[in-house]
Amino acid sequence: MAVPTNKEELQIAIKTNYNKLKKELSGIPVELATITNLEGHAKDTVMSINNLISYLTGWGKLVLKWNTKKDNQEIVDFPESGYKWNELGKLAQKFYKDYEEDNFLVLCDKLDNTVHEILSLIEQKSNAELYETPWYEKWTLGRMIQFNTASPYNNARGRIRKWKKENNLL
Repeated sequence: MAVPTNKEELQIAIKTNYNKLKKELSGIPVELATITNLEGHAKDTVMSINNLISYLTGWGKLVLKWNTKKDNQEIVDFPESGYKWNELGKLAQKFYKDYEEDNFLVLCDKLDNTVHEILSLIEQKSNAELYETPWYEKWTLGRMIQFNTASPYNNARGRIRKWKKENNLL
C-alpha cells in the first residue's frame, strides 16, 4: 500500500492494516500471548504478543496526547517526556511496563479503542490540517499519525505471521 497523501487514504490505510492485524490477533491462543519468543523491536531482543500490543497501544496513545497538547497550544516533548528519538527501545520497554497487568483480551480491547479514537481524531481534522501544513518539524500531522499507526500495524502483522509459522499456528 502506498504512503497516504490525504485524509481519505490515511483512513483507508489505518482501517485496512488494522483489520488485517486484528484478524491475525484473533487466531492467537490467549495462553501463548505472554510467552517472550517474538522478535523484538530492538536488535537481538524478544518480546511477547502482549508486549507487541502494548507497544502499538502506547504509540497510539502518544499520537492522541501529542494532538491534544498541540490543540491546547501546549509544548509537546517528542517523542515522550523523558525520552529522545534515539531512545525508542527504552520507550518500548515503558509501554510494555504500562500495560503489563493487562491480559491479552484487555490489551486487544485497549488497542481497538485507541484505533477508534485515532480514527475519530482524523475525522475531526480537515485534509489541510492533516496534510498541507508542517505539524512537527517537516512532518505533517497525517504523516505523524501514519508513522505510528498504519505502518506499525502492517509491521506487527508481519511479525505475528512469522511467529505463527514458527509456532505451527498457521
